[in-house]
Amino acid sequence: MTTLVTGSRGKVGSALLTLLHQQGLPVRAASASPGDLSTPAGVETLRCALDDPSTFRAALDSVTSVFLYAEPAHIDTFVAEAHAAGVEHIVLLSSSAVMAPDAADNPIAASHLAVEQCLAAGPLEATLLRPGAFAGNALQWAGALRSTGVVELPYPDSHGDPIHEHDIARVASAVLTRPGLRGGTHHLTGPQSLTFAEQIATVARAAGRRTPVDIRTVTREEWQKSVSAYLPGEFAQALLDYWASTDGSPAVLTRTVEELTGRPARPFAEWAEEHADAFRAERAA
Repeated sequence: MTTLVTGSRGKVGSALLTLLHQQGLPVRAASASPGDLSTPAGVETLRCALDDPSTFRAALDSVTSVFLYAEPAHIDTFVAEAHAAGVEHIVLLSSSAVMAPDAADNPIAASHLAVEQCLAAGPLEATLLRPGAFAGNALQWAGALRSTGVVELPYPDSHGDPIHEHDIARVASAVLTRPGLRGGTHHLTGPQSLTFAEQIATVARAAGRRTPVDIRTVTREEWQKSVSAYLPGEFAQALLDYWASTDGSPAVLTRTVEELTGRPARPFAEWAEEHADAFRAERAA
């Protein structure tokens, strides 16, 4: 009854590994770079790169369930190999972006949607997890808070539903270990709708910052230029359009985390306290 956890270096995958291991369940940690993994003692590690089909068969040997990241490149082959190996259940880490009307044309949503559609058409039972914004996305502001204390945003009043990555892992653990939860589609959110400005203020407080963060509104073009070195233009445009659509509009929240795990989703402030060191100023603020 071994569970294969792909993407085990990620925040969700690593937390899920620990949860399953703590329950005494056989679990296998998979990553494109298994040598970089830090896993609980006794957990098997191996290479499984979702963009390299040659790694699938060995990773899936004797596996009955899979926690899967949404990589569409060879999803048909992965599903076929999983079926041949006797896998019974796949839990997909998808995205709430697939719920948008233009998901198929959105570069952020399209990859998740393609994997969802493949699983829906395939022979294996699948459970789809659709989280909104990860709380960890706030780390994008860490450098600015540590140094200048100035954050430039095109839509500082855009709302999000930041969810703690460990809450996603708790949901994944629940659907992997409770057969009655299999086969559903679950929209996961944090417990609060918060603007970018509110999230920044929260991490600044957690870091003990004594002066307010200077949040400066910039144009779409200025922001896109500032991230062009690491974010392709089509992805930047998709983010800008999404932020524009949620500017001043509170996010729709769900209680799915609590309904599936019996515990409420963690507030963003808890995540901020846990990661406060990442935001501490390099010199007194």
